[in-house]
Amino acid sequence: MQRKLFLMASSATLAAAIATSAYAQSSNTIEELVVTAERREQSLQDVPVAVSAFTSERRDLIGITTIQDMTNFTPGLQYSTQLDRTSVRGVGRLTNVHTAQGAVAIYSDGIFTSSTVEAGKTPLFTDRVEVLRGPQGTLYGRNSIGGAINVISKRPTEEMYAEIRAQLQNYNRTVLEGAVSGPTIIPGVNFRLAANWDKQREGWIDNIVPGQPDEGNIIDTMIVEGQLQFEFGENFDGWMKLATYRWENGSGGPGARYTWTPHPYPTYQAGNAAIALNPGYACRPGLTTNVVNPSPAGCVNPAINDPRKIASIVPYDVDLDATVIFASEWIWHFDTMDLKYLAGGTHYHYYLNGPTPVEQAPIQEFRFLNLLAPGTPGALVRPRYEFSYEEIKNWFSHEVNLSSTHDGPLQWLGGLYLYLEDFEQPVSTYFPDEPAASGAFLTQTTCVFTGNACAAPIGRIYDNKPKFSISSKAAFGQIDWAFAETWKLTAGLRYTKDEISGTESLRLLCFDVQACSGGFPPEIVGNNLIDLTQLPTVISGYIPGQPGSPGVTQGVTSLTTVDPASGFASRNYENSWTATTGTVGVQWEPDTDTMAYARYSRGYKAGALRVGIDTTISSSPNSDPEYADAFEVGLKKNFGPSLQTNVAVFHTKYENAQVPISIVPTGGGLAQVQSVFYNIPAAVTQGVEFEGTWQPIDNLQILVNYAYLDAHITEASGVIDPTDPTAVASGANPTGPLQTCAANPTGSCDVFTGNVQRGQNLDGDHLPNAPEHKFTFNVNYTWQFGDSSLTASGTYVWRDEQYGSIFDREYYKSPAYDQVDLRATWKGPEDRYSVIAFVRNVFDELGYEGGAGAGRRAGFVPAFALGQPGFAARPVVEGIASTYPLTPPRTFGIELQYRFF
Repeated sequence: MQRKLFLMASSATLAAAIATSAYAQSSNTIEELVVTAERREQSLQDVPVAVSAFTSERRDLIGITTIQDMTNFTPGLQYSTQLDRTSVRGVGRLTNVHTAQGAVAIYSDGIFTSSTVEAGKTPLFTDRVEVLRGPQGTLYGRNSIGGAINVISKRPTEEMYAEIRAQLQNYNRTVLEGAVSGPTIIPGVNFRLAANWDKQREGWIDNIVPGQPDEGNIIDTMIVEGQLQFEFGENFDGWMKLATYRWENGSGGPGARYTWTPHPYPTYQAGNAAIALNPGYACRPGLTTNVVNPSPAGCVNPAINDPRKIASIVPYDVDLDATVIFASEWIWHFDTMDLKYLAGGTHYHYYLNGPTPVEQAPIQEFRFLNLLAPGTPGALVRPRYEFSYEEIKNWFSHEVNLSSTHDGPLQWLGGLYLYLEDFEQPVSTYFPDEPAASGAFLTQTTCVFTGNACAAPIGRIYDNKPKFSISSKAAFGQIDWAFAETWKLTAGLRYTKDEISGTESLRLLCFDVQACSGGFPPEIVGNNLIDLTQLPTVISGYIPGQPGSPGVTQGVTSLTTVDPASGFASRNYENSWTATTGTVGVQWEPDTDTMAYARYSRGYKAGALRVGIDTTISSSPNSDPEYADAFEVGLKKNFGPSLQTNVAVFHTKYENAQVPISIVPTGGGLAQVQSVFYNIPAAVTQGVEFEGTWQPIDNLQILVNYAYLDAHITEASGVIDPTDPTAVASGANPTGPLQTCAANPTGSCDVFTGNVQRGQNLDGDHLPNAPEHKFTFNVNYTWQFGDSSLTASGTYVWRDEQYGSIFDREYYKSPAYDQVDLRATWKGPEDRYSVIAFVRNVFDELGYEGGAGAGRRAGFVPAFALGQPGFAARPVVEGIASTYPLTPPRTFGIELQYRFF
């Protein structure tokens, strides 16, 4: 770290020395940046909100090409490329269950979108990106409890303009894009057309299995976007945008593999908690026959010694099919006010396929030992599970607002908002080598526990099909009153009603998993699918006529029924929530270079239902809404034309954070673990944020960003850590004494340790993905050569350690890391062309997008394999494996930009 800081400081000193020589030009002041963070155009320094803004010119200059880059220059902002999840100041989304909305509202040209991908478009498409930190419950409302990201597209021009850009990078990546804009043959109508094609053929992650593709940003994406802008006389104008996206990726894009698990393969794990002689176990010599292992590393995980190597026989595949985005804005200008109508929506179909479990040894097949008939072949098993995940969504939003445009002391804005969405989120797991799942491999389906008739075998082991509709209605208003020469009061309110309704259908089967085979080994059960769908622990006992079946719970509007033909269990859901949020603040401007403010804001995020993805039909699917009460003071100060500083100090009371967590209902034996939404009763997120731009001499700029963030839980008890269910790991804070299952037969037994699972007290534990310290330093200098220029830019980023869970445990912690990026930009005469050379992550350091995930490697083996007499299965725990989400390795390339007009 010291070496990198020295490198950056030396570069700044050298640039300063050169600047005092013959290259010095006239004073180059810090430009004023106009933003629309408060839904009207204002100077960034006049907005009483903590906001970071990035113009397309600034992004090109210092190298902000991805959303992850924005996190480096935005205090409090975190983003996961793999999960497409955003958080601000520790407030974010911790699940892909779509009924649980994001905590950071994303608006593209005023239209809400449920994906952050729009914010990552290249500078060719975007005029600027604004990141508002803290609850924005008045003007942005929906899902803005953590903050909001406002993406503003480049608009059509009145004069002809055309530009092409091309990039060539390592890992055989090419980017081609272009835009053309100008007037049409119709007076008052201008157009813009832009397109992008991005293809990377070599992955950041080397798959050592022969014939299998590499992974890590294997992408083939295309964007085409068209715009029309209208001027219908002096009072009426409008704008429309229509865009389409296509992804035909391998392991690249949201959902693909960007992780590192430096742990031996889960030797005893085939599915969830596998029985004897599973694929990993089959790697042990002399215990099985006919094992086919295509990995040159055998059963050694290559990631142990190299974080960018894997051995996998099931590749990831990420696709986006025929996604269409529409946005429009229509404005009628009155003498003293504007009436604006915003309308837009998206049709979105996303596919993801990959292996599960992700980090299992790449065994294609093996045979069980036939313990019933020694000397004869046992069952042949092709054990690899594969998952399929889809999001099929349609959403549309309308907003009508009326805002003042006069110069008086009282400014105001009010409006109505409507958001409508329907989505399907089917997810399934299956055996890719046994698509029929009804032949010699899986001969029949049995319902060994319920005694009820079972439907015919299907190819999917787990199959969940949620279909839901969401609506959000709101009315809002805000006033800004300059009640004195240097003082202004801001006050706003928003009333919101959110509704959700839908149906979930599930079928759950298993094979080769001890926990769902009644304790019998495979040589007893045979090659059978075990249908668990009708188990009360799977469908929560909501079976009409079953003795002791409880009534429906909150959010559930029907009993669970099982279709005997398909075998699916289904039930209906409906719930609604309302909230009043708002803001009140005061700002003081004693001079044109100083603005101080104090502000209170209340944020809200709708409740959620735990449905789909990785759940059974839970007995407690409902989750209450989240609330945040934020108090913030800030100072925005310009010290002459050469130094600009923005400081914000904040304290937020955060209630009911929605966390997907596993619990075990009270009961002995092999009780099924249930996945529920848990509301953390209380948490606090507080800290200090600093952004500074200093131009000490002509053509030299230094950017500094620093954030201190203390985001921790203040009240939560009785929560079970799924990686340490008996709360014995270092740092655990259990709420009760350790008991054996025999001593407490009514407790939830952990069969792998023989002890009862224990909840923990989480008071003081961190919120996930919230590094305590984050620091970014950029220095850039421009040399003038007649009518051309050369700009050199260097960026140093340091990010503190962070946790990927609500439990502060070492196995959930990602280490601190730093990174250096370098960039050089040559601009030709009249800015007709630019040539950019860049190196990102110069020292090829391991960086971490967020905290780590973790899982316990546990399963069953026969007693003889453990040196014990007999063949009965014995539970074994082989430790905990941590999985770290990685940032990209060293990348470098060159970009050519050419402008025709």
